[in-house]
Amino acid sequence: MISLALDTTTDRLSVALGRPGQPVLERKLDGARRHAAALLPLIEGLLGDAGIGLAEVERIALADGPGGFTGLRVGAALVKALARGRPGLQVWTASTLMVRAAAVAPPGGARVLVVTSALRGELYAALYRMALPLRVSTEMTPVIATVESLHRIAPDLVVADAPDRLVERLADQYAVPLVRGGASLPQASRLLTLLDAEGAAVRIEKLDDWEPHYGRPAEAQARWEAAHGRALPDPAGGAR
Repeated sequence: MISLALDTTTDRLSVALGRPGQPVLERKLDGARRHAAALLPLIEGLLGDAGIGLAEVERIALADGPGGFTGLRVGAALVKALARGRPGLQVWTASTLMVRAAAVAPPGGARVLVVTSALRGELYAALYRMALPLRVSTEMTPVIATVESLHRIAPDLVVADAPDRLVERLADQYAVPLVRGGASLPQASRLLTLLDAEGAAVRIEKLDDWEPHYGRPAEAQARWEAAHGRALPDPAGGAR
C-alpha cells in the first residue's frame, strides 16, 4: 500500500512517502509561516521523485497536534480536500508527540517522555511505551504540563523541544538521556512506521467530524479573550 505522511505541526514541514519494497522518500522545509504555500509543492516534488501520481496514493497520514495552530489547519484542510476528492483514500492520524517518540526509541523499546513548548512557560507532554515496529502503549495522552507536574514520571528517555531554560530544568529532573535540538523535531517518515503498529496511528472514519488536537486556543483567540474577559463566541475551527 502506498502511503503519504505529513507533519505540519511545527515550523518544520515534513512529508514522506512509503511504498512496498522501496526505500522511504522524505522531504522537509524549515521556516515559519511557509506551510500554506509550500505543502503542495513539497508533496508534488516527492511524488515526482517516486515517479507516481497522487491518484496512486492509497493511504494518507497526518500528524495530529498539539502544535502550531496555523500549521495544523493547513495540514487538516489539505487532507480533508484530498479525501473528499478520493472517496477510497484512507486517512490516519497520530499525535506529533508520538511521532517524535518513534524517531528516538531504541530497538529494544523504551518509555519515552516527549515535551514541546505550549508557550506561557508551559509544556505539552505525553508518555509512550514504544515497542516498534509491533506496538505503542500510551501511558499519558498529550496534556498541558509544567516541569514540576511531571516529576513523578520515570521515563527511559526524554525528547524536549522547548525553551532552553525549561529543557535545562528537565535535564536536572531526570537522570536519563535527553534528546533536544533538531533531533527532537518531528519526521514524517516516522509517522509511516506508526501506521501498522498496534496502539499507534488511528484511522479516521468520519472525516467531517474530525478536527486536529490544537492543545489550546490560538494565540489570537487567547488575546481576544484576555482583553474582553470572556470566551470568544464560536471560535473558528472548534479549537480546543
